[in-house]
Amino acid sequence: MKSTDVTFPGGRTSGRSPLVGAVPVGDLHGLVVAETPFHPLDHTWPDQPADRGVIGGLPVVDCVTGAQSNTGEVFLGDAIPVRRGSEGWQWLVVHVAETPLPVGEEVDLEVDAAFRAALSAGHTSCHLAALALNAALAQCWRKEAPLDRLGHPDFDQAAITSSRISPHGSVDVYRLGKSLRKKGFAVDALDWAEVAGRVNERLEAWVAADAPVRLDVPGPGLTARRTWHCSLPEGEASIPCGGTHVGRTGELGRVEVEFTLEEAALTMRTVSMC
Repeated sequence: MKSTDVTFPGGRTSGRSPLVGAVPVGDLHGLVVAETPFHPLDHTWPDQPADRGVIGGLPVVDCVTGAQSNTGEVFLGDAIPVRRGSEGWQWLVVHVAETPLPVGEEVDLEVDAAFRAALSAGHTSCHLAALALNAALAQCWRKEAPLDRLGHPDFDQAAITSSRISPHGSVDVYRLGKSLRKKGFAVDALDWAEVAGRVNERLEAWVAADAPVRLDVPGPGLTARRTWHCSLPEGEASIPCGGTHVGRTGELGRVEVEFTLEEAALTMRTVSMC
């Protein structure tokens, strides 16, 4: 099998392609096509859930990343033993179904467009919230730190431990321990309700600006290094990203965050009310 070409970065939710391989997934069947509109769960940074939909008339019960070695062995998800995009490996989108289909047959693929749109809204909102949080915390740094593309110390990248996208929202968890203090972040005595207020004010302005959003897509392969861009009033923001997004910030309606602090962990919940 050759690496799967993907069309979801361009917003596609349907397609037709030959079935080029099948792999066992427990008691289920992993179906691989030459080209797919389905976004699979990324095994290295599983932030955006897999698309839902239909392949060859069969419900897709899961969609995962696969990697085939030069000996032909296929590994799925967490079992993949090499880094994403490693040379000599083929990178596959594996559509999991309860029933097999014959290899060589051309199949129609149809993604649940409403679910995709809700995840895209959640993912764009997540990126905007991270940038707004960086700006709101910029004065808390006592040492020089790497900057985001808007020129603010990149708290998000320095402290994040997990990010999970959901329909119209996301949950991001940040560590606030000794390592962050050593980097120069003054975490004590912050009023997180006040920080949330400043983040939400900036998000309101960015949504009102109806700023264009685009993905830089260097190639059709699943592991191509794609980059999210948004032309905000403060400048062109960009973040490496393999997910899906809305076309303009105005589509998000209203975006708000709230924070929960537990011991040395900060949780930011973002909601898009579109």
